[in-house]
Amino acid sequence: MRVRRLGALLGALALALQPFTAAALDARYTDADGDLVADTPTDPKQWVDPSTLIFAYTPVEDPAVYAKVWDGFLRHMEKVTGKKVQFFPVQSNAAQLEAMRAGRLHVAGFNTGSNPIAVNCSGFVPFAMMASLKGEYGYEMEIITYPGSGVTKPEEIRGKKMAFTSQTSNSGYKAPSALLREKFGLEPGKDYEPVFSGKHDNSVIGVANKDYPVAAIANSVMLRMLARNVVKKDQLVSIYKSQTFPTTGYGMVYNLKPELAAKVKEAFFSFDWTGSDLLKEFQSTEPPQEKFIPITFKQHWEVVRDIDKAMGVSYDCKG
Repeated sequence: MRVRRLGALLGALALALQPFTAAALDARYTDADGDLVADTPTDPKQWVDPSTLIFAYTPVEDPAVYAKVWDGFLRHMEKVTGKKVQFFPVQSNAAQLEAMRAGRLHVAGFNTGSNPIAVNCSGFVPFAMMASLKGEYGYEMEIITYPGSGVTKPEEIRGKKMAFTSQTSNSGYKAPSALLREKFGLEPGKDYEPVFSGKHDNSVIGVANKDYPVAAIANSVMLRMLARNVVKKDQLVSIYKSQTFPTTGYGMVYNLKPELAAKVKEAFFSFDWTGSDLLKEFQSTEPPQEKFIPITFKQHWEVVRDIDKAMGVSYDCKG
């Protein structure tokens, strides 16, 4: 399934968009084959072969919940790789990006908007994504409010406070910001007050508790929270739903020893989801997430790179 484009929004921006090239990669990386991700070093001395692989899932409101969700998968990775695998509960997108750039994180799931930054600044090489048994994948950005907020359509966000997650998030900031500017003429700081909750979970809970009148979120996160009864359906109202984006991209740091890198990939594609905590957690999305499928950054993240380009996002890596 090819990811559908944000037709109306990106169509209006098409003339301003220029193709992304490998030149976006930080100077410490090389992309000789033009696939837009860092190549494995040719010098074996630059390979890393840790005794313990560190894995991190994208930041969530309660990392302890996801440590349990991922435990069975990580035990499977231990069997396949012959390495100990440790779950690292990151508190923010920035912390996750910095951990991989500094060599403290080896395997990870980066959220949709963080993938281009992780690729270009942290040497992340995504190769897998969750999908349904039919190969369907993706999520939508939704703008949500609560009943009786006085906001029934995006135009009515004017003059109000709007919660985003973080500036690296696709559905939590970049896509809705571009949408509100191009389609509804709303500028952050001028027409509405942007605030940042840090995580999609926080934004959903914040709206449900009436702390925020409106928020932009990934509906895959919201659906899982509804399935766990973290929030109730009657606490939330959707006033806008985008077309489909790729979901969390899973991969590894570019300089893992090639034999180990191959085993990490094998662990993803050989994992049996039947009866797993992973299936229990992720099958509640729409489409359900029931297996890992192979993906490429060059193809599957094209729409996200286009949005970044339209917003003038720069991948200037620091440190």
